[in-house]
Order: sequence, then structure tokens, then C-alpha cells
Amino acid sequence: MKKFYLFTLATMLIFALIGGGQIDSAFAQKVNIIGGPIKEADWMKNPGKAALNENHAAEKTWITKWYGPEGNYENNGSFQASAPKDLIDEGTNGKLTQISLSTVAGLQKTKTIKMAWDKEHGGTREWTVFEIEPANGDNMNRDGPVDNIDTYGIVVIAAPEDMKAVMSPAHDDHAQIWINGEKWYNNSEWTGAAQEVDFNIEVQLQKGANVLLYRVGESGGSAYLNLHFDDNTHRVAKIYPDKSDDQDSFFKEVAGVLAVDPVGKATTTWADIKRNR
Repeated sequence: MKKFYLFTLATMLIFALIGGGQIDSAFAQKVNIIGGPIKEADWMKNPGKAALNENHAAEKTWITKWYGPEGNYENNGSFQASAPKDLIDEGTNGKLTQISLSTVAGLQKTKTIKMAWDKEHGGTREWTVFEIEPANGDNMNRDGPVDNIDTYGIVVIAAPEDMKAVMSPAHDDHAQIWINGEKWYNNSEWTGAAQEVDFNIEVQLQKGANVLLYRVGESGGSAYLNLHFDDNTHRVAKIYPDKSDDQDSFFKEVAGVLAVDPVGKATTTWADIKRNR
């Protein structure tokens, strides 16, 4: 009788899972940062959680293509010195900021606004698509100094509906991530390896275009910027750049996605309004 009960219970469980529909794999992995985005007062604080130290080298969904300045910000004086500075504001004389660049409206402005850092910090940069190798612990190094640099990368995530997702960053050293004008991640501690993840962060995506801006600043040694999402997000959403390899082909690729801003999300922040008064 006991064996029959266990068999019946197991059968019921299987049918319950099947009948309940597809399990949302966004929550199959351990999520140790929730409740975002980060409040402005905490923008530069590290996560108050223990690092997971997870090896994600087996993941096949690491993002390899990014849109951003064609070269790094150089001679940053160490990531500790550069991290609090808005280098997008600095390079565009306030026409763009890190916050506004992580919106559809800000991204569109890169068609006409160049990144004009002074010569000491890399000079004028065009916007383009660049590709990285996730397993490479120096994938931030691009035709310039390999130490004391900051790298910016953008992806557009086309979500089929409002949804929660889990992002898993790996970085050396200080990482900051904005999505749709809000900051979701800040961590000045390197993750230990190019595909090692310390924090799985639950984020909110909106139906349509979601603009993610990823910045990593480093001082010396390894220099890497890596990111992937949970399996469900990679399955149902489309991430760009995909087949594009320069600015022109990137905007052609995302033209349909960027046509309509995410519903209910202002693309101009209060900080930008005050700045432009």
C-alpha cells in the first residue's frame, strides 16, 4: 500500500508540473539580489549580500556583441577614481548621460553625438558594434592601454511582454549596469574569473525595447566585461546587436524594436531635466 501511495504521489506531481505549463526558468537559478532598481542614495554602494562564486563557464548564452564607443576611456586614474564620474556626460558635454544613454531616446542620439573625450582619455570615439570573447580574461582591451581603462557596452533586449529576468554579470573590476534609465547593479569587487558570477540580479523588463548600459572600470591586471541572462529570457527575448557589425547596420537591425518606447517609461529623467535648464 505504501509503494502504491508513493507511486500515486509521484504521478500526481508529474501531471501537476505538466498541467501547470512551462516552468519559468528565470527563477531556477539562485537569485541573490532582488528589489531593484537601486535607490539613488545607494547608487555607489556594493551589494549587501554574500557573493555566490559560481562558475558559469558552461553557459552558452554569454553576450558577445555590444554597441558602444569604438575604444575605451583611457588613463582613468584607477577605477576607484573614475567610477563615481559620469564619463558619458564628460564625453558629450552633457548632451548624454549614463542614465539617458540607457533609454531608447538616448540611444537614438548616438547617431549624431560623438563621444569626444580629450586626447589624454582616448580622444573622439565613434559609436560601433564590437565583439568580445567571454572566456578571455582581457576582453576589454581594445587597441589601446590595457590598464586604467573604462569600457561601455550597450545591448537592446526586445521582450515579448512585461517580464522579470535574471542577469548574471562577470567583471574586473568595478561594474555598473543601467536598464531603461534606472540603475540595477553596482559592484566594485572583481568576480575572480571571466565567467565567474557573484550575483544573479532580478530585473524588470518591459514589453518592447529595453536598453541596457554596462560599464566596467579597471586599474591593472585582467580586464573583462561579461553578461548573460537566465535561460528563459534568452529563449523568449531577442538581444541586439545580433548580426550587425557597425553603427549603421545596428540601427537597421533594431529599427522595428526602437520604433515605440516601452510603455509607461519616461525617457527623460528628472536629473536630465535639471541639467538642461
